[in-house]
Amino acid sequence: MDPVNTDDVTPRAETVETGAGTARVTWLDAPAPRLVLALGHGAGGGIEARDLRALGAALPAHGVSVALVEQPWRVAGKKLAPAPKTLDTGWRGIWPALAAPGLPVVAGGRSAGARVACRTAAGLGARAVLALSFPLHPPGRPERTRADELLDCGVDALVVQGGNDPFGKPAEFPPGDYRITEVPYGDHGFSVPKKSGLTEERAMEILTASVTDWLADLT
Repeated sequence: MDPVNTDDVTPRAETVETGAGTARVTWLDAPAPRLVLALGHGAGGGIEARDLRALGAALPAHGVSVALVEQPWRVAGKKLAPAPKTLDTGWRGIWPALAAPGLPVVAGGRSAGARVACRTAAGLGARAVLALSFPLHPPGRPERTRADELLDCGVDALVVQGGNDPFGKPAEFPPGDYRITEVPYGDHGFSVPKKSGLTEERAMEILTASVTDWLADLT
């Protein structure tokens, strides 16, 4: 399992059988939880992504239990993500475990995980969607937009996007019933160039603060 560093929370792992195989959830429990934030990873990495780790470290102190979800293909050690339909099947199979604490569940993820959250949110009864680095289009192919997945998610949504994300800069996003926060200079993984004057730590502070404030507004 990928390590997850947190300051005050001891992670606990849970395996879940789904229609797409065995998934794994790493729980970072809030002492007095009021929400669960479920976060799926992207197609090119796992729960070690800097934004997922930062949220897992920051949010439990604010009453939000974070569930870092590893899709079955990742648990099985495969290198390539399966088709979107299979990702959705895996996510739906994990949902009962996410809802088991009896709290509202915010569906979220980064990149491909954000798309999964958007596609399935309404059907699963998610309280809201958090889309990190939403891949609005393939790099260099703005005509191949995936905006409908976000616009049709059917629940409150927050997009957190890097200012230099080749999969879609904040200014490229269409108007809609959602919020969007920009991490200046950030790429698809929220990495920022040294010449920008913005440190990686500050970039993650911008991200975690925007998510914390948005989640507070949901309750």
